[in-house]
Amino acid sequence: MSFQRDDLKRKLQQGRNVYGTCITVNAPRWPELVAGTALDFVFIDTEHIPLERMELAHMCRTYQAYGLTPIVRILQPDPYRAGQVIDDGAIGVIAPYLEQPEQIRELVGAIKYRPLKGERLDAVLHGSATLPAEMQTYLERHNFGNLVIANVESVPALERLDELLTVDGLDGVFIGPHDLSISMGIPEQYDHPDFVAAVKTIIQKARKHTLGVGIHFSETPQRQIDWVKEGVNIVIHSSDMSLFKQRLLTDIGAIRAASGDGGNGSQSNDPVNEVI
Repeated sequence: MSFQRDDLKRKLQQGRNVYGTCITVNAPRWPELVAGTALDFVFIDTEHIPLERMELAHMCRTYQAYGLTPIVRILQPDPYRAGQVIDDGAIGVIAPYLEQPEQIRELVGAIKYRPLKGERLDAVLHGSATLPAEMQTYLERHNFGNLVIANVESVPALERLDELLTVDGLDGVFIGPHDLSISMGIPEQYDHPDFVAAVKTIIQKARKHTLGVGIHFSETPQRQIDWVKEGVNIVIHSSDMSLFKQRLLTDIGAIRAASGDGGNGSQSNDPVNEVI
């Protein structure tokens, strides 16, 4: 399967929709199975999922080999960790709970200017120095296709949205619905008018700045369909764990009913169905 490092970036720059899911399972055949579902990318979340660095590197490289772009969410807005997961095979990096333009600027430096670091990088990012043409060409080639995606999931981020979205080098926005609803004081009320208005504002402003924008839900596809109609073009639907549970509940329920046992058995409210 052919694969170009800038596949996802080109699609986003063209305003096209891209499709992915959250991957939590590191099993040998999993990438092959996922690759057969016509996705563009996989979202690997190291903020909430316990993955060691070696595991992550194997997952990123394997999904690349199957033609899928690995996007990794790091634990915190740490430019050193961002550069590390790029070294491990990630092509896109999502940093959580970003509230300051400087946080995004540092991530851009780590992801799009690596291996340049220190005072020289800081001067370039703040416009007080420029790079020689040869160095600029080298860095663009070295970091070809890399994506910087900001998690917007708090009221302070909403209040500074225009500042955040205009940081040079930002490629997209990932709305964290659960944390955003918590920050707004309306926990998990995803149909609340204030929550809906906030998400619409983020979508509209992101697309105005020609940035990709996505939101993650592990419920039915209808929420994703509704938000795509509002302008979402990074579709991050559900996760392998959630889809497994949902399908198994349906199938076992049908078998139990046909066998005369009735009901769907125990249906716990575990975190597998949460949005992240």
